[in-house]
Amino acid sequence: MMTDTVAVPLQVRDLTVAYQKKPVLRNVNLRVPEGKLIAIVGPNGAGKSTLIKAVQGLIPAASGTAEIYGKPFAQQRKLVGYVPQRESVDWDFPTDALDVVLMGRYGRLGWFRRPGKADRQFAMECLKKVGMADYADRQISQLSGGQQQRVFLARALAQEAQLYFMDEPFAGVDASTERAIIQLLGDLKKQQKTVLVVHHDLQTVAEYFDWVVLLNRRIIAAGPVQETFTAENLQKTYGGRLQILGNQVLLANSGPIGEDDAT
Repeated sequence: MMTDTVAVPLQVRDLTVAYQKKPVLRNVNLRVPEGKLIAIVGPNGAGKSTLIKAVQGLIPAASGTAEIYGKPFAQQRKLVGYVPQRESVDWDFPTDALDVVLMGRYGRLGWFRRPGKADRQFAMECLKKVGMADYADRQISQLSGGQQQRVFLARALAQEAQLYFMDEPFAGVDASTERAIIQLLGDLKKQQKTVLVVHHDLQTVAEYFDWVVLLNRRIIAAGPVQETFTAENLQKTYGGRLQILGNQVLLANSGPIGEDDAT
């Protein structure tokens, strides 16, 4: 049982984020447990990506606070790994896959120390874990979308974080990359890491995750998948756009739910 005296991986209090004075997130309160794989789901425009960016200080909050293990993010950034949306990355930047992964070591080294032999070996191990060791010298612009995603997952591993944020890692990837991501999530869970994943496919939430946050500009519900990922809570989150037919979750007039969320 979590109490307010225990420093949890992420504690969000009364967080409000606005774009051009229009609230995108409103009074979000969230407290997540350690060692869980956590899906953040909600309709397009619900603020899923905005939430994980705001708690890392990547976009400003209008009000509220976010703490990583009881302290502001600025004091705990070494404990946090981040995989952004693939579409937000400049893949034409002239660097190879190994150098991208080595960027994940700078948080531990400091910006004025160069990675040494041990860091390069560790980066290669991270590439190996995501099936990309053979592409270490390949320019990232020459990699497929799925391969690029795996390189960024390896970079997050290289950070040796305790808390990971992943923004739509499954979006638009091939089957082999999806399997690699699932394997990686399982490995992180075994190590008692905490992983928050912005996820768009409701059909796989119960299969891939053990905790879920239902978000639509505010927290609708949050907790273990078995207790929280219910038809009633999904209806509250998606409203009249949602239809539940047996094990299928559908958006009205648009087929199975599985849309990307830019915010």
